[in-house]
Amino acid sequence: MTAPRSGLRFWRNAASLRTGRSFDLGKMTLPQLWMAYLTYPSILLYFALIIASAVLTVHFWSGTLRTVLPIPAVIAIYPTAWYLIHRFVLHSKWLYKSRWTSSTWKRIHFDHHQDPHLLDVLFGSPLNTVPTMAIITMPVGALIGGLSGMFAAFTTSLVMTCIYEFFHCIQHLAYKPRWKWVAHIKQLHVLHHFHHEDGNYGITNYLPDRIFGSFYRDARERPRSQHVFNLGYTVDEASRYPWVMSLTGSPPKDRPDGARPNKKNTPEAAA
Repeated sequence: MTAPRSGLRFWRNAASLRTGRSFDLGKMTLPQLWMAYLTYPSILLYFALIIASAVLTVHFWSGTLRTVLPIPAVIAIYPTAWYLIHRFVLHSKWLYKSRWTSSTWKRIHFDHHQDPHLLDVLFGSPLNTVPTMAIITMPVGALIGGLSGMFAAFTTSLVMTCIYEFFHCIQHLAYKPRWKWVAHIKQLHVLHHFHHEDGNYGITNYLPDRIFGSFYRDARERPRSQHVFNLGYTVDEASRYPWVMSLTGSPPKDRPDGARPNKKNTPEAAA
């Protein structure tokens, strides 16, 4: 009876963990995160797609080697692909400079940097993430193993996304991980959000940061950025490109009140 009672207690206390529509990771414990994560609509959708894609992998089976080889290929390619997207798309300025892409940029990254603890903006919209995963991984799988390889690759990307999303939550949770590796990646990601946004673009894998020169280990290596919360979308930029500001209903701020790091979410505490 322990698990049902814990679940009931979680939902009874959910109102105190919410900021508007979203769960506030700065107020949640690890068990509460597990409950929210495993019942979150986009995660449930990923789980359903994993099952469906795995079934299609078996249905189109074309031999063990052709079906299995796309899995390590995606594991190798995926971190670099998301690094490039994070650095050159999500942190770009061209998205907010267009009326047609400004709302997408606001949803997929600006809101997350404005308040990194809100769960509903931390998770990417499946309308954006699922097609991106498919475009990155399915052609690779198809080239290696045909239809079975294509769906094996897509399944792998979905599993990796679920893992990424969970650890991304941990990195913004008011919780100091006991596992040294998790504490390390949390520290690096907290630096990205609260010290200097132009670096440490990885979530669980920082090898691309090291390769492309955007890795930094601690706050002493770089001065604090003035745009860590607004990603360069300043008041001056908003006057020239007002579409994001019109959607938020207020001028952009460098450090919104809601984005102040919890004591357990500072680089020093995560270390």
